[in-house]
Amino acid sequence: MDIFGISLDPSEIVSIIGPIIAKILLLIIAFLIFVPIGRKAIEKTIQRAGKNERISPGRVRTLEKLLVNLFSYVMIFIFIIMLFALLGLDIGPLLAGAGIIGLAVGFGAQGLVSDVVTGFFILLERQIEIDDYVTAGGFDGIVEEVGLRTTKIRGFNGTLNFVPNRHIEGVANHSRGNMRALVDIGISYHDNIDQAITVLEKVCIEFQTDERFKDGPNVLGVQSFGSSDVVLRVVGQTENGEQFGCERDMRKRIKEMFDTENIEIPYPHQVFIQKES
Repeated sequence: MDIFGISLDPSEIVSIIGPIIAKILLLIIAFLIFVPIGRKAIEKTIQRAGKNERISPGRVRTLEKLLVNLFSYVMIFIFIIMLFALLGLDIGPLLAGAGIIGLAVGFGAQGLVSDVVTGFFILLERQIEIDDYVTAGGFDGIVEEVGLRTTKIRGFNGTLNFVPNRHIEGVANHSRGNMRALVDIGISYHDNIDQAITVLEKVCIEFQTDERFKDGPNVLGVQSFGSSDVVLRVVGQTENGEQFGCERDMRKRIKEMFDTENIEIPYPHQVFIQKES
């Protein structure tokens, strides 16, 4: 068989290519074994450190995801370099070329650089962490992953949004400290306001024994006047993430109590006046 004008026997080809293929297979097997072990080691180390330093679970998961991703990128780079070395390629010029290409790409990929820099400060300042309920980059939902380039936010309709970090400005984190459960309820203009407030106070007393509430709930009084109703407001401080369930439960109980006391929750009315010609 002729290769590049050189006549070689099949046995000679096998003797030349065989060891290279064997080394490549060993390299692949080594990486398939080492990379999962490295990821597990990182995860256990971060979890152990989180317990010892009393770091929040969200912070632990954020650092865990970030370090695992960083470890994967580094291992892919090392794998490529070792593969080129096994193939007999000179790594020095390759690394120099990669540096030049990286510099050229850097000038044309300012958005990528901005993503990484912004991601670094997001992590450093702990603006958002995994499992936080946030409004950021025009999206509202639960944070599933915080990376150096993108942040994943799962919307309440199930959509997973990949948000470039440079677009995350003016973060509203709804998961820091106690949250507010707020219920506005309307009553008819014909109903007695004092009676309605008394009923609401009874509902609040029932919920003040609910462990989800940290303070209240309490009746604030008349909030506003609508086109067909007088709006009363109830508010209380709850555990993070419990405010929505508390609001739903209070609305249900208020409706039941209003029905018992014959207090009307009105719906918009329209009056048509027709003049005879």
